[in-house]
Amino acid sequence: MAGRGTPATALLDKQKVRHELHSYEHDPRHASYGLEAAEALGLEPERVFKTLVAEVDGKLAVGVVPVTAQLDLKALAAAVGGKKAKMAPVPDAERATGYVAGGISPLGQKKRLPVVVDASAETFATVFCSAGRRGLEVELSPADLARLTSAVFAPIAADT
Repeated sequence: MAGRGTPATALLDKQKVRHELHSYEHDPRHASYGLEAAEALGLEPERVFKTLVAEVDGKLAVGVVPVTAQLDLKALAAAVGGKKAKMAPVPDAERATGYVAGGISPLGQKKRLPVVVDASAETFATVFCSAGRRGLEVELSPADLARLTSAVFAPIAADT
């Protein structure tokens, strides 16, 4: 399983982006995919980001926030020029991204959705996010993450 590529890893390779893959044994009983990744890989949770799909004024958008935070839906809506946001139903998120919940990567999604990365990512040399499968994280620079997803940085994380 660890050797199987994903659309995210294919994009990184095709674009020749410097990155490192980190895999771990996913435990389906763990309550939080993101915190599980941070714990399993021995990382500061503030550097591990989760990818959340929301509906902003009826259109899907992606928020990438630290696993220790929640997505501020109002801030996400504002960052993409919308008014109202709510979390997207899981089947809609999976269909649009081509990934399963808990393994949704901001990279290599099936549909090109607007992406907003929490501004805290810019304080780190590298950040971690899903590489497109539960148990597989990719480490890359925030600038590369933003460039490959056409993302903007904005304060979209709310404390849990």
